[in-house]
Amino acid sequence: MTRHFDLDDGESEVGTVGGAEAQVIPLHGPGREKPEAERDLREQDAARAEAAPVVAFPGGVERPVPDEPLSDAARSALGFLRDRLTGDYTVDEFGFDAELTEAVFLPPLRALYKKWFRVDTYGVENLPAVGGALLVSNHSGTIPLDSLMTAVAVHDETGGRHLRGLGADLVFQVPLVGSFARKSGQTLACHADAERLLRKGELVGVWPEGFKGVGKPFASRYKLQRFGRGGFVSAALKAGVPIIPVSVIGAEEIYPKLGDIKVLARMLGLPYFPVTPFFPMLGLLGAVPLPTKWSIEFGEPIATDAYGPDAVEDPMLVFQLTDQVRESIQQTLYQRLSQRKSVFRG
Repeated sequence: MTRHFDLDDGESEVGTVGGAEAQVIPLHGPGREKPEAERDLREQDAARAEAAPVVAFPGGVERPVPDEPLSDAARSALGFLRDRLTGDYTVDEFGFDAELTEAVFLPPLRALYKKWFRVDTYGVENLPAVGGALLVSNHSGTIPLDSLMTAVAVHDETGGRHLRGLGADLVFQVPLVGSFARKSGQTLACHADAERLLRKGELVGVWPEGFKGVGKPFASRYKLQRFGRGGFVSAALKAGVPIIPVSVIGAEEIYPKLGDIKVLARMLGLPYFPVTPFFPMLGLLGAVPLPTKWSIEFGEPIATDAYGPDAVEDPMLVFQLTDQVRESIQQTLYQRLSQRKSVFRG
């Protein structure tokens, strides 16, 4: 019995088995070759597996892990978390954390600004690119979201400048809220802090109506309340910075205030406890603001540098400038309201 098979040349051979001739078909000859596409895929997989780094775990099987670079967003997020964990970040003398504001506070507020309230801005050219200025605005909304939306408008329309708001004492007495307010750049509404910020070249926001503005009944919407004694004007005169009137339309209707539960307000230490068409009847659901259409207009700056810092001693001048700012805001509100066709569409 003869067996002699040579399959290397890809040709069939004839052998003798038990005296009979038998033809042998080579395993890799014509008709038995692997498809070229399959062969190429196997070669590519082998090359990738060889080039990929291998991560070994105790007691586990080594598997190749593709080396995929991190995206810019992921790298930024990891860097932000690392800085927070290691304490490698800075805040200013007022506790303002610009990096935290950009990464955490502004994105959800910007979603409200663009998608929910669909804010239109006017007069952004009146916002200075550099140097200090005092922004004076009407205050409304039952819950003061107008100050937050104005801060987003200033930041996005000036290419990244932050509005340093002056808040009431109550804001900094509420747990967590006070800490967040500090870290996002807000500070107490006092002359010393306002003047220091303005001298440093910051944009400072003030809402002279205070709780009288946000807590007024729906029937008094867009009617400016008393502006106090003009303390904001004194700060601008001392720092020699312009005053920019700001008029906000749309915030008055997000929580139409129909009443006030004074007993609950006193118990909770609040200036008022509002009753709206949906709150407190619907609980937390009633606290969702209505999607009204907003507009924010930045008026022409009122210069103060020509008066000099000693002008603060002239009460008549302070009163005149205060009244000028208030009248400018009120007239702009009336003008915008006359042009508005719908509360929800603008």
